[in-house]
Amino acid sequence: MTNNGKLSTRGQVLLWAAQRASAAVLAVCVLVHLVTIIYAVRHGLSATEILGRTRGNAAWAGFYSLFVLAVAVHAPIGLRSFLAETLNWRGTGLDVAMMALALTLTMWGLRAVLAVFV
Repeated sequence: MTNNGKLSTRGQVLLWAAQRASAAVLAVCVLVHLVTIIYAVRHGLSATEILGRTRGNAAWAGFYSLFVLAVAVHAPIGLRSFLAETLNWRGTGLDVAMMALALTLTMWGLRAVLAVFV
């Protein structure tokens, strides 16, 4: 995907598409998440009651796993663009750092999903 440390045009298009697709997924996920929070607050649900409803619920676990994966795709791509434009950081080092960030976000996020749903 790189040519002498520079991302190919195809690579740039793929990153652009991945960020736009993940943004669309995030828009839906954030909306569902906020509606869920509002519902819980308005109905006076405690943390214990919320966990009682989420434990073992594969649908919620799947939803929040999708949410985590969308964040893990979206955030590093945006940060990569920001760092390239503001710090002029480009090349393999930036790509490796952003891949490490993506993997870290995925690991932490899925760990949180497991803690709440399993």
